[in-house]
Amino acid sequence: MIRVGVVGLGVISRFYLAAVERSPAFELAAVCDLDPAVLAGIGVPGYRDHREMLATGGLDAVIVTAPNDVHATVCRDVLDAGLPVCVEKPLATGLLDGEDLVARGARRDVALFTAFHRRYNANVRALHEALAGRAPIASLTVRYLERIEEHVGGDRWYLDTARCGGGCVADNGPNALDLVQLFLGSAELRSARITRDAQGVDRQATLVLENAVVELDWSFPGEAKDIEVTLTDGAVLRADMLAGFPEFKESLWHEYDGLLREFEEALRKGGAWRDNGLTTLSIVDECYRKESDARGRAETGDHRHGGQGAGASP
Repeated sequence: MIRVGVVGLGVISRFYLAAVERSPAFELAAVCDLDPAVLAGIGVPGYRDHREMLATGGLDAVIVTAPNDVHATVCRDVLDAGLPVCVEKPLATGLLDGEDLVARGARRDVALFTAFHRRYNANVRALHEALAGRAPIASLTVRYLERIEEHVGGDRWYLDTARCGGGCVADNGPNALDLVQLFLGSAELRSARITRDAQGVDRQATLVLENAVVELDWSFPGEAKDIEVTLTDGAVLRADMLAGFPEFKESLWHEYDGLLREFEEALRKGGAWRDNGLTTLSIVDECYRKESDARGRAETGDHRHGGQGAGASP
């Protein structure tokens, strides 16, 4: 059995804990969270400091589902301890941190696995399989729309730009961008339009990539998460990630089961494991840089490149 520790017991952790409990390969060995109240009753040793958990030993791998702003710090410590890590997307909130983590994993020859749970969705997988032998993809649209306040529970850090890394682009963007890469094999950003609220949180965004569009919304009334593929022969195929899962967040249970199975594969590959963690972080970073550049041009009255980069609403 693979003895795993979980760092961070917020709103997403319950899907990991349930997947570990159902898994024939993993065994929960320890948990870590700053809140002592949430550590009680889980049935394994609990720690308030991940470094203490690592120093105690007895772990074969670690899952990090703490707030985005500490992903880099915790993963760095796990990798330096010689342990493989599964980190909830995004890999980090800064590109340099992400690059450092990838390099550390390679040096230590341990897996650095970024968790993109939507690629394990049954309807997404069915669409992916249905495309085998069909005409090439001409265009792809991924929609990731929700009212964020309905999804975060008590984890209000999602609405803190510093802790989240931004807003919908930083947090939901990686899942959507990973799907673009799953279907197209690559994702090259052409432009980004981002709309922020009064607190500076990006609430809506449209990312235009080569042969793909990603639509993100944190103010959507309800929830819509789907993929539409148009083939070069004119055929249109769709996958609704929520179809067949009527209960709130119901699809996540089976998605995290699939995620954990692939993490097991990553453990076997060790430092040779590669996923889209750093690539999606790079695209997110480029989105914000394009937005900043466009805002700077607007403030100086330079519109020579209008329509070529990003636009932003304050």
